[in-house]
Order: sequence, then C-alpha cells, then structure tokens
Amino acid sequence: MKNKQIFFTGVHQAELMECELPELKADDVLTRTEYTVISGGTERACLLGMNNTSQSFPMSLGYCGVGYVEKIGRRVTGLSAGDRVLVYHGNHAKYNITHFSNVTKAENTGVSSLEAAFVIIASMGLGGVRKLELEIGESAMVMGQGLLGVFATQFLRASGANPVIAADLNPERRSLALRLGADYAFNPADKEFVNEVRAVTKGRGVNATVEVTGVSAALSQALDCASWMGRISLLGCTRVSDHPIDFYTQVHKPGIKLIGAHNFVRPKYESYPHHWTHHDDCRAILDLLERKRIEVMPVVSRIVHPETAKEIYDQLCDDEDFPIGTVFDWRSV
Repeated sequence: MKNKQIFFTGVHQAELMECELPELKADDVLTRTEYTVISGGTERACLLGMNNTSQSFPMSLGYCGVGYVEKIGRRVTGLSAGDRVLVYHGNHAKYNITHFSNVTKAENTGVSSLEAAFVIIASMGLGGVRKLELEIGESAMVMGQGLLGVFATQFLRASGANPVIAADLNPERRSLALRLGADYAFNPADKEFVNEVRAVTKGRGVNATVEVTGVSAALSQALDCASWMGRISLLGCTRVSDHPIDFYTQVHKPGIKLIGAHNFVRPKYESYPHHWTHHDDCRAILDLLERKRIEVMPVVSRIVHPETAKEIYDQLCDDEDFPIGTVFDWRSV
C-alpha cells in the first residue's frame, strides 16, 4: 500500500515522499490521518542535527496527530475500524502503522479533530505542571510560550496558580499567553526581568516554574526568580548549555528542587497523584476541551498542505518567529 510521508533527508532538508507501508503486525493499528501538528522545538532540533538528537538521516517525525482507524491487528482489542484516535509517535503521513499502545480513542463529540490534533502535545505541558505538585494560591511561571508552554500556562491557571506569569521573547506569544490565562507576560531579554517577576510575587519569588525552552540561560533566570525552596520542572529538552549556573548560590543554598519532566518519564500502566499515564492525561484534556476549560483554537496559527513541507521546514529552521500552531491537513492527500 502506497503512503505519502514527510522525511528529513538531511540537515535542513525536508520533503514529502511516496513510500510503501509495511505489513500490519498483530499488535499494530493502521490509521488514516486527518491532521498532524508540528512540534517546532523538537522538529527543528532534529532537522538541524542539534545536541541530544539522533543526528541520523533520513528520519520521519510527527508525534502529535489525529485520524481514524482503518484496520487493526489480530491481537488488538478495544479498537475498531472507524474509531477516531490520537496517534502518539506516528509520523507526518497520510497513513500510520503504530503499536496499539500509542493510540488513544478521541470519543468526545464536542471536540473537533483540529482541536484533538493538539492534545498529545498539550499532555506534555500538563505533565510538566503535574510534577510541580502545585497548591492553590502558589505563584507559577512558564519560561517559553511555544506549544508546550502555552498549554502549561493554561493548566497552571486551571490548577489554581496565582499569579500565573508567562515569559517569552516574542511579543505575539506573550499576548497569546495573556489571552489564555496568564496574569503577567514579561520579556526575559529585559534587564529588569527578574525584578519584574519578583515584584508581581510581592518580593517572594516564584513557587513553581515550568522551564520549556531547554536553554541554560533561561534556566538560570528561572533560578534567579525562584522563591525559597521553589520548584522548577525541566520540561524542555536541554540542547543549548552555554550559560554557566552557580549551583551553590542558585540551587543548593535556597533549596531549589529541579525536577526532570521529560514526557517519557511517566507511569506506563497506572496513574497516581502528580504522575498520570499518557492515555489518562490525553483523556483528561479531551474532557477539559469539551467543557471549554482550556482552549486550542487561539493557538492554531495556520493549516497547510503537506505538499508545502519543504517551504514550511525551511521557515522553521530559519525564522525565529515560526508560527507555533502550524498544522498539516492530510485529508486531501
């Protein structure tokens, strides 16, 4: 069976290619894609061969998508042809074959497929928030307002953080954060950034921070903004480590907790407080979307055809202000 799929064929090289689908195995599910969302930070890093990526080409990404089940393997239960599903660790492709454990039903009729396409990446933002073990009334901040950050900001507000502070270099992203629940949005490039953050926390500093950028300079700023015995969840994959951190002064002496929040560090089968499985988080987010507790549509920047993949990924590599909510529409491929 022929498929259309986006491949990274080398550094700064992406194209839509035709390929042959592999055979369906007993534990696999074949899905037909509606939408996939570009995860800008991760995909840019992989496409440019940055630190802590495989640096092996060709590769195909696209771990955040939604579609319909076409066929299931003989050992798969709980899924049927025609089910709408979220596909985790699939590809930017018209069809995906993946292990059934990477598929979550999206049964909420009040959630559009376009909204559902963002749920997997939103679950990563939620995971970073959960690990902070936030209590109502604590101050909270998100460093970086890309896709993960803008959802983390919404989840912090939903969790009772006060105030919620957003930090990003891009003024449009700061405006979006304010629209989606942040009480304050600051530019970390401002000389007074740390003082501004401390002022809105009444001099106490931030109790709980989600660091999304993966940049050591941003982590250093988050440490400078942290309260006594504050917590910082390290959600962003660390790829830029060119800024020194004084671990005695910034971490050890004030008693700061640094919490690894990589999405792979989750319970696999059973959720427990502050550590939910991937499937449980996805189902929770679908319910929150259906009840209008969080929003996706303001995050959607544009919907593009997969035939434009080369141009889109050229822009991702070269434009610092790449639109965060870029979605491939596979329905007409």
